[in-house]
Amino acid sequence: MRTEQIGTKLYNVGLSYKKADVETRSAFSLSKQKQIDLLKDAKSKGIDGVMVVSTCNRTEITGFAKHPFELISLLCEHSNGTVEEFVKYSNIYKASEAIQHLFKIGTGLESQILGDYEIVGQLKQAYQTAQKYGTINTYLERLMNSVLQASKEVKNQTELSSGTTSVAYAATQYIIENVENYNSKRVLVYGLGEIGKNACKNLLEYTENNNIHLINRTHAKAIEFSEVHQNIAINTFENLDVEIDDADVLIVSTGSDMPTITTKNIKKDKNLLILDLSMPENVDKALKSFENITLVNVDQLSKITDKTLAKRTAEIPKAMLIIDKHKQDFNEWVMHRKFTPAVAALKESLMAIQHDELDLHKKRLDGFNEEHAEIITSRIIQKITTQFVKHLKDENTSVNQSIEVVSKIFNTSLETQE
Repeated sequence: MRTEQIGTKLYNVGLSYKKADVETRSAFSLSKQKQIDLLKDAKSKGIDGVMVVSTCNRTEITGFAKHPFELISLLCEHSNGTVEEFVKYSNIYKASEAIQHLFKIGTGLESQILGDYEIVGQLKQAYQTAQKYGTINTYLERLMNSVLQASKEVKNQTELSSGTTSVAYAATQYIIENVENYNSKRVLVYGLGEIGKNACKNLLEYTENNNIHLINRTHAKAIEFSEVHQNIAINTFENLDVEIDDADVLIVSTGSDMPTITTKNIKKDKNLLILDLSMPENVDKALKSFENITLVNVDQLSKITDKTLAKRTAEIPKAMLIIDKHKQDFNEWVMHRKFTPAVAALKESLMAIQHDELDLHKKRLDGFNEEHAEIITSRIIQKITTQFVKHLKDENTSVNQSIEVVSKIFNTSLETQE
């Protein structure tokens, strides 16, 4: 494993649902392949320590750079977004702010629906992809392990993720609240990623609808899913338009960079509710011009709230205490790692002085007890180095300046691990 380059700082750059709408987020969205291409590009440019996560709610790069624009350029080069758009809608976090941001993402505090843990799996996947392509350094590895430990503890020890609420669940809630006689309507789910699977499961759990249909481009996956969930009827991709023509509600959860449902798939006079759970949006906006089409996207669905969210909000202080504990442990590791080379060099200088003095007094003084003198001077060395560490850890200390002064005093080279 490598360590991050001297002179670089940790940054998190990106944009999320907080400032950017669906269209803007879609422009910066990165497919799996684009994420891999970005990591390879970063590595070729000598950027040491970088990972990228791209979901329906956010696209962010976390990594080490001399200036955040190095990471911003990567994002813009590999997405359809522009620097001008990024500046308008982005967030840039540095050092401790970036660390805090990652902890909040990993525990569900930054999710569009508070406590939604789908992001945790996506964060793990982003981390594993970066590991696979060799762009994770020691610092990021330790940080991500700390974030994931905090995430597990928050999930197990608080009610932050209590109840059921997610984009897929919100889609079911929308149908229940807005579609008359929804149990008798024909519902078609198109796409069988995680969100598509959850959409099907929620429909089965929270409604009594026995007219749920499923199409996935890879038919074998649909067959496998239907063997477990036998109340869902499946059809092949070739019959998509036929199924849409028969449907009252269409849930789109495909994972394409381009629209998978366009005006070609739907008749002009068709009466249809379309719930687009995809990011980027996979339903052509031109369908809004169809008089009998109602098109609802991720942002609109995420506004659906229930009593669950109030209960989750009350759990935020507990989650923050857990984050603070794991963040403190991580910071202590950073401090130890940062100061160890300098403290070791100081101790080595003091031990050299000790050796010279013991050797001198052994020659000059008759009956000199070298063993006792070594014990006493070793204890003094330990106390000096311990005091030096305490000084370096003080938040008011200028670390580099302190080390520079000590270096001059002892005429040696003390360096920190940046």
